Amino acid sequence: MLNEYVAAALKQAQYKRLEDNTWFAEIPGLAGVWANASTVEECRSELMEVLEEWILLKTKQGDDLPVIGGFDLNLKPATAS
Repeated sequence: MLNEYVAAALKQAQYKRLEDNTWFAEIPGLAGVWANASTVEECRSELMEVLEEWILLKTKQGDDLPVIGGFDLNLKPATAS
């Protein structure tokens, strides 16, 4: 499910070419998830790496992750039986 979550988030990414001819990308709604590189391919690769690190950090801190593309990575508390 992690791969699907990352793929869904990357589909929402917004890319733009900057004045210095580098590429900038960000994923709206995911604060701090952005990348800048010399080619769009490098930018996408860097953005994916940043996104994965962001997911790990948010999970480690116990923060909720937004549901993206119907994928919910938030851990649900175990119910007592």
